This record gives sequence, C-alpha cells and structure tokens, in this order.
Amino acid sequence: MKKILIIEDEPNIRELILYNLKTNGYDGIAAEDGIMGITMVHREKPDLILLDIMLPGKNGYEICRELRDEGNNTPVIMITAKTEELDKVMGLEYGADDYISKPFGIREMMARIKAVLRRYEITTELSSAEDTVIIIDDLKINVERHEVKVGDRSVELTLKEFELLKYLAENRGRVFTRDQLLNSVWGIDYAGETRTVDVHIRHLRQKLSDGKNDEQYIETIRGKGYKAR
Repeated sequence: MKKILIIEDEPNIRELILYNLKTNGYDGIAAEDGIMGITMVHREKPDLILLDIMLPGKNGYEICRELRDEGNNTPVIMITAKTEELDKVMGLEYGADDYISKPFGIREMMARIKAVLRRYEITTELSSAEDTVIIIDDLKINVERHEVKVGDRSVELTLKEFELLKYLAENRGRVFTRDQLLNSVWGIDYAGETRTVDVHIRHLRQKLSDGKNDEQYIETIRGKGYKAR
C-alpha cells in the first residue's frame, strides 16, 4: 500500500483528503504545519507528498527546496489556492513534480496522484537485465537505476527532470518544441504552461553544467525548442 503524506493546515481539507486517500486504497498520513511535515517526511518516508504552499512554520516552497537540497526525490504535488502562473512556476522551480489549485475536484486529485506515482515507479524500477546507460560525452544516464553522472560526479534530479533529460537523450539530435515535450514527458492531459519546460531545462543545465557552458548537453534552438547535443 502506497503511503501518502498530506501537509495541510486547514482541518476540513486535510480530513477530506485523508478520507479519500484511504477510500482509494492509500495509506494516508497528515501533518498540520511545515515543521511537522518535514519531520514526518524523514520519519515515515512516504511514497508521495501532497504539499500545501501557505503553511505555518515553513511554507511549501521552503519544504520542497529543503527536501531537494538534501537529495530527497520523493514526488511532490503542490496544493495551492493561488492561481497565478508565477506561483505555479515557483513550485516547479523548487522541485515539485505537479500542482493542483484550490478548489479542486477529488477525481482530479486522485488522477494526478496515480499519474505521478506511475511515472515514478516506471523510472525507478530496476531491471533484471543489464542496465541501459545512455552516454553523451561525459554524461551518463542509467535508465533503470534512475542515476545520472557527469564524469565521476553524481547528479541528483527530480523525477520530472530525469524524465525530461532521458527523453531528450534518447532522441539525441532531434529538436522538440515546448508543446511536444509537454505532451511526451508530462502527458497529453497535462494542463500546465509551456514555461514549465523552460524551468526544468534551466534546472537541468544548472545541475549538469561544468560552470563554463550551460548548453553543453542541452542546446536551445532559437524559435524552435530544445535538443540534446
């Protein structure tokens, strides 16, 4: 049974989500503030986190950034009452895998949870056969083990960053538009903006860069999109 942690300070919303998680076969646990949330992530090791942005103690942005900085790649779905594009982009910049805006329907929430968990399971499942490794110069992507290295340096990526890098690397040399990447990596039903792609490309470049050439592995094709070199 998958364990899902909801970090939400509004009791009615927290209890509603917990009820529906358990009704749909998940082990739902909850924290009512940011400090408690971080503690429960470390103690309970959930399979997915539903994370409200406006929280006492630590807000959702701070929690997400702290987890990613320490190498914790547990999938995160941000929950927010804010609808501005900037707020959604900020969540993605801090390492969230998806977001859902209040008010939201339970069916939408459950569909997003299933989709994110399914993608995470696919990318982290170990193969009984020899591992598939994609190599681009000093960049090595171990598909089955969800591991990325630049030379001897290990690179920690979020689920979506890994999927995007893998997709580009598997299609090395082919130029993709932002819409094509959204459909292929996020899914055709994803309702986010194309700027989401730019945010993840920027993060990938920062993590993969040697400090001299940001486009060493992922090249921007002006007016078209991106490609792996």
